[in-house]
Amino acid sequence: MITFDDFFKRIDDTELELFAESFKAAIAERLYNRQHGDLDRWEQVLKALPNITPSETHYDRPAVTIGKAEQIDGEQRQQLIDALKMLMPWRKGPFELFGIDVDTEWRSNLKWDRVEPHITPLKGRRVLDVGCGNLYYCWRMLAQKPELIVGVDPSHKFLMQFEIFKRFVPEAPLYYLPLRSEDLPPRMQVFDTVLSMGVFYHRRSPFDHLEELKNALRPGGELVLETLIIDGGLGEVLVPEDRYAQMRNVWFLPSCDTLKAWLERIGFVDVSVINVAQTTIEEQRQTEWMNFHSLEQYLDPDDHSLTIEGYPAPKRVVMLANKPQ
Repeated sequence: MITFDDFFKRIDDTELELFAESFKAAIAERLYNRQHGDLDRWEQVLKALPNITPSETHYDRPAVTIGKAEQIDGEQRQQLIDALKMLMPWRKGPFELFGIDVDTEWRSNLKWDRVEPHITPLKGRRVLDVGCGNLYYCWRMLAQKPELIVGVDPSHKFLMQFEIFKRFVPEAPLYYLPLRSEDLPPRMQVFDTVLSMGVFYHRRSPFDHLEELKNALRPGGELVLETLIIDGGLGEVLVPEDRYAQMRNVWFLPSCDTLKAWLERIGFVDVSVINVAQTTIEEQRQTEWMNFHSLEQYLDPDDHSLTIEGYPAPKRVVMLANKPQ
């Protein structure tokens, strides 16, 4: 059974220890009381993984890299490939595990390249990544030597994808909690940096989500918010009638000016736009490791400036904001 003992040991004698019981109750409800039908099978595969200490790790490369190909034999390589493929589709990445290239749907390194140069350096900071997926961005953050990184996401499959890599580097100060942002203890105020990347438009209430992010930040802490937007002025918001780029759970796409106003209304200060980028079919695409439909199938085949539903094609903004001191 997946346990979170290492996380709770890690937060002993820190401000986060005050919220340990809340975390335990939420994890029990999300993971154990709503257990995924494949969870037992996935856990058995994890237990059988070869016991190898990687000779090197690299978190500052486009592909999060753990171990070298020559450290494993053919049987071990096939065992790792089978475990990795069992957890398809792989959305965020890329990763390289003992020479096995996991070419994910998203070339998430491109987004990280747009974010990393602008955020406050993470050395010694406590970081929370809300809607972390398989923690690709969190692995990349390790290169800056933060004190602690916590990722939260309710997906059991993403948890297992993370666990495969964490098994080989258990000492990394990086932890996954299978929770939603609304499961977090209220008014924690303990994280120096909070990220919400690719989550905001999935929430029915933008203001509730922004309040959750603010409550997790210490006074003076930094929010990194990345989300879908539309071109337009203050007050303009697209609310899709049904699907957006074939996604059912996209509730709103604000303009940059509107999003900035929302952040300020919640009480954030020093709000700034650091990047706006059109999502391309080179950045999000089908691969061997994600062989379902991807962005190209969700765009108008005759005009890639539109989604298949006729809305403006995906464009994303990265904004920074601070919680007041």
